[in-house]
Amino acid sequence: MAKYEKIIKVVAVGKMRDRLFESRCQEFLTRLGAYGKCELTVLADSNVAGEGRAMLRELDKEKGAYVVALTEEGKEFSTKEFSEQLGKTDRKIVFIIGGPFGIAEEVKQRADMMMALSRMTFTHEMARMIFLEQLYRALNLLNGGAYHH
Repeated sequence: MAKYEKIIKVVAVGKMRDRLFESRCQEFLTRLGAYGKCELTVLADSNVAGEGRAMLRELDKEKGAYVVALTEEGKEFSTKEFSEQLGKTDRKIVFIIGGPFGIAEEVKQRADMMMALSRMTFTHEMARMIFLEQLYRALNLLNGGAYHH
């Protein structure tokens, strides 16, 4: 059993259109199961306001969860720092990944933390895949794994 088991929910906008990215995301979601429960909720593409309302409805279901919005103005972490940050909370963690036009201001205000994957811009499909890989890597590190090399 993992030393640090987490309950994680990822809320993301838009279905994956690229099968390669979808396959890699599914692989990392499966791997994440070794470190607790991880679920992915995919919201329909809309506009920022509509996506924001849908995100807030999802967050209303997650009372007491620690909410992290992935947004370009958020704090950047190294993989090790991200791992340490994950180890600091014993609450369920909900990560929000917006669509191509970002995340509504109301969702950012609801977040406990804003996090940036990079100062570079990625498609939302790439961002989802990169984030899930980094989440897996961080939880592996947190549990004494050697995935960081």
